[in-house]
This record gives sequence, structure tokens and C-alpha cells, in this order.
Amino acid sequence: MKTPRFTRALVALTVLAAAVHVVAQENKTLPAPAAPAFEMTTYYFVMLMKGPASGTGTKEEAAAAQAGHMAHMKKMADAGKLLVAGPFAAGAASEWRGIWIMKCASIEEATELASGDPAVQAGRLTIKVLPWMTAKGYIRDPEFPFAPLP
Repeated sequence: MKTPRFTRALVALTVLAAAVHVVAQENKTLPAPAAPAFEMTTYYFVMLMKGPASGTGTKEEAAAAQAGHMAHMKKMADAGKLLVAGPFAAGAASEWRGIWIMKCASIEEATELASGDPAVQAGRLTIKVLPWMTAKGYIRDPEFPFAPLP
């Protein structure tokens, strides 16, 4: 003999199945979303990681390497090549030290500029350079004024 609880559950499942079917049928008639109205552009994402000489040397050598690193970033930023730069919060990523987003003509140019950093040359940092794409205007790049996606 079927119990009232079983009957109520069976009725609820039947109603739920019917509702899912109706929603699925309605979704089949929806028009496809329009293609995004934006253009992509390529930047270069530079991952700065601990190098083999990280943590070695005197405090003065570390300070000099950091000063050279900061001067190199300023020079690249002043030339319009370095758009975004910053370290990871202390303890956030043990091997990863920071990132740069660069605007260069090629991965070779980005790699050459990043490799010229005194901290990279001293082995305190290593780099990994990857092409990275985003919509034009999503990086505060003077060439592309900010334009939110429609």
C-alpha cells in the first residue's frame, strides 16, 4: 500500500519534471546572444619568480638590486612599455614574486626588456613572458581609451 508521503513525493517529482521540460523548451526558442562588440589586443604578461640568487648576498647588495629593479621599471613605464607592475602580497605565493603587463611589438621585445632588469641579470629574479589578450580599453593604455563592454 502506498503511503501519503510517497504519493506526495511522486506528485512533487512529476510537477518538477514537467517544469524542467517547459523551461527547457522555452530556452530552445531564445535567440543566440549577439557577438561581443569589442576588439582584442595583445599585451605581454611577465611573471617574476624567485631566481637562483634570491636571498643571497648582503643587505646592501639586495638594496642595490631592488633600486636597479625599480629604476628599470620606471624607465620602461616612461617609455610606455610597462603598463602594470606589482608584487604579490607577502606569503601569497612562495616562488612568484610579482607580475608586469607590458605593451610591446613582440614577445621578443618584451623578453629583451624584462631580461634587462638588474634583478634578473643578477639572478635574484627569473622571468616567464607570455602573450596575453584582452579587449582594447580594458588596460589603462593611452592608445585605447577606456570603453566598457556593451
